[in-house]
Amino acid sequence: MDFKGIKTLEESIHKPRVIYVSTYPPRECGIATFTRDLTNALGRFNPLIKSELIAINDNGASYSYGPKVVFQIAQNDKESYAAAADFINKSRSKIVNIQHEFGIFGGEDGEFIIDFLELIKKPVVTTLHTLMPSPAERKRKIISAIAEKGLIVVMTEVAKRILKEVYKVSDNKITIIPHGVPFVHLRPSSSAKSDLGLKSKIVLSTVGLINENKGIEYVLSALPCLIAKYPNLIYCIIGETHPQVRRREGERYRQFLEGKVRELNLEGYVRFENRYLSLEELLRYLIATDIYLTPYLREDQIASGTLTYALACGKAIISTPYLYAKEVLSYGERGLLTKFRDSESLAENIESLLDNPRVKKNLEREAYKYGQNLIWPRVAKGYLNLFYHLALEKKKGRQPIFFKKKKPPLKITYLEMLTDNIGVVQHALYSVQNRATGYTLDDNARALIFAARYYSHYHDEKSLRLVNTYLSFLYFSQKANGNFYTLMDHNKNFLESGEVEQDAYGRALWASGITVSSNLHDNLKATAKHIFDNALKNIDTLRFPRAKAFAIIGLYYYQKAYPEARGIQEKIEKLADFLVQSFYKYSSPSPNSEGRNWKWFEDKITYSNGRLPEALFLAYKITNNKTYLKVAEESLSFLSDLLIMNGQLVLIGNKGWCQKEDYLATGKRPLYDQQPVDADSMVEVYLRAYQITREEDYYKKALLSFSWFLGENTKNEWLYDRITGGCFDGLTEDGLNLNQGAESTIVYLMARLCLESRW
Repeated sequence: MDFKGIKTLEESIHKPRVIYVSTYPPRECGIATFTRDLTNALGRFNPLIKSELIAINDNGASYSYGPKVVFQIAQNDKESYAAAADFINKSRSKIVNIQHEFGIFGGEDGEFIIDFLELIKKPVVTTLHTLMPSPAERKRKIISAIAEKGLIVVMTEVAKRILKEVYKVSDNKITIIPHGVPFVHLRPSSSAKSDLGLKSKIVLSTVGLINENKGIEYVLSALPCLIAKYPNLIYCIIGETHPQVRRREGERYRQFLEGKVRELNLEGYVRFENRYLSLEELLRYLIATDIYLTPYLREDQIASGTLTYALACGKAIISTPYLYAKEVLSYGERGLLTKFRDSESLAENIESLLDNPRVKKNLEREAYKYGQNLIWPRVAKGYLNLFYHLALEKKKGRQPIFFKKKKPPLKITYLEMLTDNIGVVQHALYSVQNRATGYTLDDNARALIFAARYYSHYHDEKSLRLVNTYLSFLYFSQKANGNFYTLMDHNKNFLESGEVEQDAYGRALWASGITVSSNLHDNLKATAKHIFDNALKNIDTLRFPRAKAFAIIGLYYYQKAYPEARGIQEKIEKLADFLVQSFYKYSSPSPNSEGRNWKWFEDKITYSNGRLPEALFLAYKITNNKTYLKVAEESLSFLSDLLIMNGQLVLIGNKGWCQKEDYLATGKRPLYDQQPVDADSMVEVYLRAYQITREEDYYKKALLSFSWFLGENTKNEWLYDRITGGCFDGLTEDGLNLNQGAESTIVYLMARLCLESRW
């Protein structure tokens, strides 16, 4: 592709430089852990982003921080806040992200933050970890100052509602980004119990920094009646006393709990882990847990990191109905809600789950499903989007282009494995060649397109073997009359399919055309020209839109190599005119009563859809016929509206395709199975549209489309296999099709290379 002027992906990514103000490890604090996990996730998401930290130290404490921490604030020293603001203003950072909880800032209720905000001269985004529905005046003033200064991130809908209704913060200042969690494989609790000395135990647990608002005593009071029925039950109370509580009142609450254990004769049924656990240890305990409990006492709590982690681990959860729990547990759909300060209610709910394994299993499944929406890469994307848009408001000139994922390295080892001395094998069983399926013209034509482009970009001599192999397959497959055999079995016998398969013919024309126009050696290009010229005499037999589109692409490249060749432009115009006529034949003249219309070349939308407008963009480039450009843009706009949903590419499912009549009547289209070949066609048509029009929205949509391969899809699954370098064969209603055949791998590589190269 002639993407002159398109930068490489790294040059195109916008990199907002952010400085964070927060507590930070090794300080033992939930917000410190959150900030570490967030900045690490952003770094993995896009390593080009520079993150720096200003750490808040408590009461004269000193910590050994790593290189991320560039400045430190003494919590109760007002002058250090002024010095920190001065440091921020002089730094190269463009955005400030403050992680806010009243207790980590100095002054009454943390009021030092008010003057601190006034001194900062850069855009501020504040993440709220605590929000009171009925605040005292000073806390209301602090939240109002935060809202006045910049944007606010909260983790739930209920927190947003409180900000709007109680604090009168305008809607456009509030963004919801959930609490992040690590990705955890769903495993049975028994898998982790032995290592913790909990084998054969029914494990209840509560995790977190301990303080009297945890309500743990109500669980202890519920245990005696449960133990009578389940003598192998144990309750694990995991976490040290909150450092600020310990400084204020020592271990009073823990000692109270230990006394209650003795009073109720629960020794042997309760385990205290009085220490701050690493993430690995925390997850091990959560995986070992059968029922996770948050019996918290404060109804106004708007966040809980440990409850979120329990969801990510797929745990059955019982919680009091504080604000955060009610929302994330969906009022009982993902966990059970129990009454505040009510041991009897707790015991009844625990017993109901232990007596009903099916109900418990359903809760675990729903919890895990919900938890996958909270994994750190998705949360990091939310923050990065917010930082990007905030920086964009301040940036003058050319709008930057944002890419959601770090692109994987481009490697061809798996394609080499699929290729033998005949060609690329059609299918694989998982990631192993399935030689019994033989070879197809379609796949070898695609492989030649990729290999020719790859060599032209990298001049990698190893790829010449692939070019030779695929070009030889096309030459061997061509009949004397210029048409092709389309299928060869594993014994090298061509299988006659009767009627010429038009898509395969079109791709062969495309592959030989692109090889002719490449910078491969002249002898290879001469072979490709021989194939092209011999096939060209059958081009008028094509009847189907996609075959004609593939042929236009091949003719375009041939015309580039031989601009004086007779009749090539006329053939492009004839094929393009057919596509235009088909577009107007099937398109609806105006929206129906439901506001839906149809702007497409057929009465259904099927596969490789981006190739149809792409062919017209190329026809326009050759002929300067503005009708081709108009139809290309209209059809691509319609396709974009259909495929881009909630910021993701949602491809047309091949179970029934998208039928015009059904779509106009209901607005529905099938979601599964989604195919990699369709994602590639969208990447390439958007890049082609950008090349022709220079409209950057097309380039952003190309990046969005490529993200489909990297987990930005309806199942949050990576289609690209980072281990093999191959691509899974599709996205089904149940998840991935785990085979990695030729078509899916080649089209992934084509899309990936197009983002890298300047064709």
